[in-house]
Amino acid sequence: MDRLLARLERKIGRFAIPHLMMFIVGGMALFWVLSLTRPEILGRMVLDVDAVRAGEVWRLVTFLFMPIGSSPLWVLANLYFAWWVGSSLEQHWGAFKFNAFYFMGAAGTILAAVLTGPQTNFYLDASLMLAFATVFPDVQILLFFILPIRVKWLGIVAGVGIAIALAMGTWGTRAAILAAMGNYVLFFSGHWMDVWRSRNVKVRQKARMAQFDAGVPVFGQRVCAICGAREADGADIRVCSCAKCGGVQRALCVEHARNH
Repeated sequence: MDRLLARLERKIGRFAIPHLMMFIVGGMALFWVLSLTRPEILGRMVLDVDAVRAGEVWRLVTFLFMPIGSSPLWVLANLYFAWWVGSSLEQHWGAFKFNAFYFMGAAGTILAAVLTGPQTNFYLDASLMLAFATVFPDVQILLFFILPIRVKWLGIVAGVGIAIALAMGTWGTRAAILAAMGNYVLFFSGHWMDVWRSRNVKVRQKARMAQFDAGVPVFGQRVCAICGAREADGADIRVCSCAKCGGVQRALCVEHARNH
């Protein structure tokens, strides 16, 4: 995926929108302020394909600017968090890659609306949260402005909630999740494969170190766990699992096998 994005950036990178999340959050703030006097405006922002076919083509864009929440404090907190998450990802990835991630999720959401019915930007914004938690897992934030918590735990909670919604939600909800999360899968499948491979390597290395410490053969030779005498050097190495060894197998030279 990274190589494909690098090739595309060389060809069309000049069309990337810098500071994209600033414009998205600015639009959310504007429509939230408008909704205070005209609440019906939020209903006309939903991505409804039937309404689009009837001429309300602005819905193909305005669903991106739907504010989250209703109380002023909650809305402002969400706006700040969305800006922080998006800006951090853009700074880490660059404008083109962040644009690609966001607009692929938006395109997936439009496809879900065509297939299953009206959609909002909820799961698209959730995909940004998961991406941020994956890229910056150890960053700490103050939950409810009081409790310090690492972002990775918020990502895990969000992932569990999304999985539950995927299993128990309507087909429209499932389509919205799969469409909006498709960008996350495309961008991070390689990352999680590398994490899995690295974990397997660490497990094997730990097992080999434990075998080495016990004198059990690691690469086809045994070493005395007490004196370090090596079978490769001609020492007579035996495997002991007596009560003194705690029932754990240890490789010992003949002398230490008899006296330990």
